[in-house]
Amino acid sequence: MLHFANWKIVLIAAVSLGGIVFAMPNVFGPRTLAEFPSFLPSQTVNLGLDLRGGSHLLLEVDTAAVIAERLEAVVDDVRSTLRDARIRYTGLRAGDRSVVVRVTDQDRVDEAVSLIEDLAAPVTTNVLAGVGSRDLEVEAGGDNFVTVRLTEPAIEQRIFSAVDQSIEIVRRRIDELGTTEPTIQRQGTDRILVQVPGLDDPARLKALIGQTAKLTFRLVDVTARAEAPPAGSEVVYDDASPPQPYVLRRRVVVSGENLVDAQPAFDQQTNEPIVTFRFDSSGARRFGQVTQENVGRPFAIVLDNKVISAPVIREPILGGSGQISGSFTVEGANDLAILLRAGALPAPLTILEERTVGPGLGADSIAAGEVAAVIGLVAVVGFMVVAYGLFGLFSDIALFINIALILGVLSLLQATLTLPGIAGIVLTIGMAVDANVLIYERIREETRQGKSPISAIEAGYRRALGTILDANITTFIAAAILFQMGSGPVRGFAVTLAIGVVTSVFTAFTVTRLMVATWVRRRRPGVVPI
Repeated sequence: MLHFANWKIVLIAAVSLGGIVFAMPNVFGPRTLAEFPSFLPSQTVNLGLDLRGGSHLLLEVDTAAVIAERLEAVVDDVRSTLRDARIRYTGLRAGDRSVVVRVTDQDRVDEAVSLIEDLAAPVTTNVLAGVGSRDLEVEAGGDNFVTVRLTEPAIEQRIFSAVDQSIEIVRRRIDELGTTEPTIQRQGTDRILVQVPGLDDPARLKALIGQTAKLTFRLVDVTARAEAPPAGSEVVYDDASPPQPYVLRRRVVVSGENLVDAQPAFDQQTNEPIVTFRFDSSGARRFGQVTQENVGRPFAIVLDNKVISAPVIREPILGGSGQISGSFTVEGANDLAILLRAGALPAPLTILEERTVGPGLGADSIAAGEVAAVIGLVAVVGFMVVAYGLFGLFSDIALFINIALILGVLSLLQATLTLPGIAGIVLTIGMAVDANVLIYERIREETRQGKSPISAIEAGYRRALGTILDANITTFIAAAILFQMGSGPVRGFAVTLAIGVVTSVFTAFTVTRLMVATWVRRRRPGVVPI
């Protein structure tokens, strides 16, 4: 146990030195780090919301809008199905989680029910729904009415998917802001928790997240009046003061789903901020066809049911790209480009809770954590020296290496350090020397039995290893479960605890064993100084 091959010595020294090197940037300020050579690591530990300050939002997905959108799709499917089959109907409308239609061909009610039942799709992602569950239930009632209901599994599936999609889109939008380590996670059935450390503009965050960003390109009906829009058209207003009405065709020429890129830019003629966009091949083909057939007519660019621009088509736009202008500011053009690149939310988000954490609170927390860490470190270092003398000093050196390794790993992984994470580090400082206490007490027992110093030391390390591994593996499992099942601050504590368990075993057992072996080889002691 006390013999080390040269490659093992090099590996232990390299790991210890690597931890110190990766931890060092946390000691210096941003200006000093900027002057570091490029080959040296400059990453520091990311501070969480409770330490750095930032924005905290609790959002709720509008589930009613999710259901309403699905019902509108069912209405369109039923209409198309009955028309293709040449079945006459009337009163097709969406109600509360159902669609109702009256079949006027009395002899073809059963045929209509059968055709509409074919529209039902299996619910595949809801395990609890069971095998064979469908998303639609169709039944015929009195007076030739047919009712199409959304099933509960289908509603749950659609809401679950909408929340998942919203989380991904919110993450894309926040990542575009250049922030580090945002926390975006599901809470309950239809809520999303968003925490963005270090963001100093919460109003911009709310505007960016709260906007659905549903973009459509639609033709303007120049022959209709806003007071009496014809069937197939509707009135949509712009953001002017007072709002100006536009009569638009309901048919969407191209939607934002066909966008592959959007970037802020400046108009070469007016030097005003604009947003340039580019369609995919399908969108470019449809956009080119429509602009070719409607030269000289205006078309509207509609964002979240508001007209942001309504230019006249001067010539066919066949390249699949264009620009959006609308008296934007530079920041407004950039934010719109972010929204379009990230995609539209499947449903509106409502802000239920909003908190802004100031950096002063974080500074107080960091200071308190530093004081607690220093007090704990001094107490542990002093106890080990008093209780075990020279061997206690070896443990203290390993403890400092352990702290450097924890900070180095956190910096390398760009993990977020929270206030509970600091608590995990402080706890690790107290736990780090437990392995050494077990080893040293075992060495004392072996010495009392009359063994030589080398035999006692070797037996102490060998026999304590099993107990050390058992204790730390169970702690690591607990930390892993906390990380998997917990959220937010609980995860922060679990991360530092898990890293601390691994580094503690390495430093308390391997590093101190190397130091003890080196001391024994050089001094050849007749008595173990414990």
